[in-house]
Amino acid sequence: MCDLILKCEVCGSLIDEEDLFCANCGTEAPKREDREGAPADSARVARHNFECSGCGASMSYDAGAEALRCPFCGSVDMHQKQDARILAPSRVVPFQLSREEAEAAMRGWLGRGFWRPGDLAREANVVKMTPVYVPYWVFEATTHTYWTADTSQTPGGARGDWYPLSGEHRGRYAGLLIGASGALAPSETAAICPFDLGAGRAPNEVDLENVTVEQFSLARKYARPLARQGLEQSEAATCESRNVPGRARNVHVNVRIESMASEPVLLPVWIMAYRYRDRLFRFLLNGQTGRATGQAPVSLKKILIAVAIAVLVLLLLLLVAGGLLSQAVGQGLDVHEAVYAQLAWLGVRGGMATDAQRAPSGPASATTRT
Repeated sequence: MCDLILKCEVCGSLIDEEDLFCANCGTEAPKREDREGAPADSARVARHNFECSGCGASMSYDAGAEALRCPFCGSVDMHQKQDARILAPSRVVPFQLSREEAEAAMRGWLGRGFWRPGDLAREANVVKMTPVYVPYWVFEATTHTYWTADTSQTPGGARGDWYPLSGEHRGRYAGLLIGASGALAPSETAAICPFDLGAGRAPNEVDLENVTVEQFSLARKYARPLARQGLEQSEAATCESRNVPGRARNVHVNVRIESMASEPVLLPVWIMAYRYRDRLFRFLLNGQTGRATGQAPVSLKKILIAVAIAVLVLLLLLLVAGGLLSQAVGQGLDVHEAVYAQLAWLGVRGGMATDAQRAPSGPASATTRT
């Protein structure tokens, strides 16, 4: 089923099904019960609403929280807002990882990576851990694609190294996730995907009053172009892998998207802040699968050691090269011949020839003149 889109009765602007007012003229949108074929109400009343002055995130806080702190930036400057009608999710995926499992996953993630400090996993101090339901849009669509590409597998008798191909492809995509968070970057919301959307429950089956819930900051109309971009990238990769043998280049796709539909969902994310040597870093963990992303410091000591090793290796090569050059000159070789021999020893060939190689020998010259 495609997304339900209406037109404003006053100015004619397009109105999405979750819009309460026309974005152009401010006219109240028709009530859902007045819309033919409209599904259940997509709005709910959010209580205990706050807006962070640090990062601008809007969220509904845990009603039992004593000290309010933004889980995204750590700011305590939170401005309370009145109860308001907000977009209601169609599904909510519950948390599967406990607080202890989330912290263990974070320390395991911190211990990986060569360039990180060796004591990072041990010395990192968790400052804040908050389970947050982060908003996403879930898109599905069918595609009809015309594609062209060049393949390295050329037919027999062909003179070129590449051969052009073209064709059509029809695809079906479901479960394409587009983050709707106002505090997390698109790269962060994409890094902790995928989620098992089949485990989603109806909103009334999950307690959303006693947990932190971020409100939808990215409207559906602005999420659609991002979904189209993702579908085009997926189609290009699919056409290349399935239809182009060998190596491919100049892959171009013309994608026609049909029957695009979307729904709002809330997905579980552990948001943590940890401190290492007086610096604060953020860490995100998929609350269902344990997929992680975040910020981590880099060991300056390891970088300096790597640079020092590279410099020592270069100096060693230069010393060896200089010794061989002096030895060659001492044996009576021409300077050009000695340099060429040294470059050949270093693996650099071509671009420099000796005088003997450039000039033909006497008998050969006589034969040529004859």
